[in-house]
Amino acid sequence: MSALDKLQDISKKNKSLICLGLDLDPKKMPHDLANSTKGMFEFAQRIIEATKDLVCAYKPNLAFYENMGHEGISLLRLLVERIPKEIPVILDGKRGDIANTANQYASFMFEHLGGDWVTLNPYMGYDSMRPFLEYKNKGAFVLCLTSNPGSRDFQQLPVEGKPLYLVVAEKVAYWNKDNNLGLVVGATHPEQLSGIREIAGDMPLLIPGVGAQGGALEKAVLDGTANFTRTALINVSRSVLYASNGADFAERSRSELIKLNGIVNNCRTDQSGTPTEQRPSGQPGRPPKPQQERQNQGDRSGPNHHSGNSGHSNQNNHRQGRPSGPPNNHQQSPPRDNRPDTSQGQQDAGERVQKDSQHQQE
Repeated sequence: MSALDKLQDISKKNKSLICLGLDLDPKKMPHDLANSTKGMFEFAQRIIEATKDLVCAYKPNLAFYENMGHEGISLLRLLVERIPKEIPVILDGKRGDIANTANQYASFMFEHLGGDWVTLNPYMGYDSMRPFLEYKNKGAFVLCLTSNPGSRDFQQLPVEGKPLYLVVAEKVAYWNKDNNLGLVVGATHPEQLSGIREIAGDMPLLIPGVGAQGGALEKAVLDGTANFTRTALINVSRSVLYASNGADFAERSRSELIKLNGIVNNCRTDQSGTPTEQRPSGQPGRPPKPQQERQNQGDRSGPNHHSGNSGHSNQNNHRQGRPSGPPNNHQQSPPRDNRPDTSQGQQDAGERVQKDSQHQQE
């Protein structure tokens, strides 16, 4: 199953376009869970259990885990394992570097951490993204027009008569030969969202900026999905994750998601009262290739064109694994999509975080 198919399947099953950010900030958690990685694991585990039937993806931001050092990486690996296998995990690291370094990033995020999607910065061009695209059953959301105020500094500068973010959208649409690319477009840019959606064709959009950053949910939904004919994910984090810092935090998060899904599904019904359905992947809708891109096809024909191909596309079965032991034992666990559901207690899992950390220190 492709990364896009997996995303569309769970969106339909859960009747949700909501991607929940798992950005663990001890300052916003209940006090009794904020002082240890074991407590933070319990917090995130309870959030996942309370919301797993209401979301279409989870998105951990890597910075919140990297800031904890080796304990944070161990914590993230365990959380990814606990997320139901049918729900995509988007690892938000906004990576972008030369190909040799990008190979290491791709291996770490897809193999070691077990992510289904990543976020990428396109500033260094196609070769910086190619190692990620070689994982055919994985996906990458590419920064296009972000929700922060500083997006105007570069992303909106004119390039040959059009803003740079439209050039990015066109390039990524052309590179999307294996239907494993998407765009990040902030809900704080409602006037530009529909234009990007048209260029993106069938690519999914990841839309942050709703809620704490001030974006309007209804407009983001309608423009981002082209009235529910395309795939989009509405990312929410703080407004749901930290709806309460009391003992009822998981229940409050669930309540907030129910409200958001209600708003989204109210938008789903057209004026005649008939629900609309999302277009399946692979249907027409991709924009035509720009003339200059067609002329340069030999340079951008995809990962397998280059003689230096590292062969990831022929190793998909190996790339599926999610390690379950300490990071330094180099053992691969069974593929997440084939792994049976488990019900290990939170205490045992918390102890695994500590054991992972001890192994790494040794």
